[in-house]
Amino acid sequence: MKKTFTYKSITGCDIKGDFYPTDETNAPLIMYIHGGGLIWGTREDVHKEQIALYNQHGFHFCSIDYRLAPESKLPDIASDIADALIWLKETGKETFDYDPERIAVIGSSAGGYLALLAGTFDIKPKAIVSFYGYGNILGDWYTKPSPHFTSMTTVPKMLADQLIQPQPISRAPIERRYAIYLYCRQQGTWLDYVTNWNPFTEADKLHAYCPIEKVDDNYPATLLLHGDHDEDVPYSESVNMHKKIQSLDGSAQLITIPNGKHTFDQHMDDPLVKEAFEQVIAFLKENV
Repeated sequence: MKKTFTYKSITGCDIKGDFYPTDETNAPLIMYIHGGGLIWGTREDVHKEQIALYNQHGFHFCSIDYRLAPESKLPDIASDIADALIWLKETGKETFDYDPERIAVIGSSAGGYLALLAGTFDIKPKAIVSFYGYGNILGDWYTKPSPHFTSMTTVPKMLADQLIQPQPISRAPIERRYAIYLYCRQQGTWLDYVTNWNPFTEADKLHAYCPIEKVDDNYPATLLLHGDHDEDVPYSESVNMHKKIQSLDGSAQLITIPNGKHTFDQHMDDPLVKEAFEQVIAFLKENV
């Protein structure tokens, strides 16, 4: 049965997680980070069949919220992910029965990016699984208008700005926030909204939040999954992250989904997706 907890309260914002226990005691734990371009999403944004799959294979599962942009900026968001890991390492074991030394982080899209970023923290997970995440937030795909998104109905700046709230928030449905992301991708201004830093004049500040720039020989074992026809996050982001980890003799695997697009993992009946999740389970059992 799902149990909800608060792992952090800041500036009037309670940031929560949902814990889905497996039947096994002192089992390893998966911390899941939802996607949404850092702009929308909630801890409920995870496929229920995936939760059941992880539980069936002996993993506790914990899906977390975090503060969202543009009300909160990337350093604050990163600190929430770091604090969630610290809470699970040091405090959560007082409430839930899991092994705090065996924690993996899984994320999708922007959540995959945050999962990869978690590998650069002082308190790291034992393993990382990134579904169509990215290691470089300074790439052209994020700093210039996207051909994929500019082919859609143009979002005016006024509409995007009207959706921004006056106080920090840690959860928001896609229906209320997608226009902000769409505007950012159409204009190439995602970093402006998420960080307030100019990617051309303040790149030095942004490098600290590029996982591919921070990989070292202590980086956790990593599994990257990406469709080679992803129109949102380029497939090359996972390819490049895979190469970087391997270049430092780290443990990295890349699973390519042929003709796979963004959110391919939502199609749990697809034989390729089923096979990919079998590999995810095998990776977690080996490394966590």
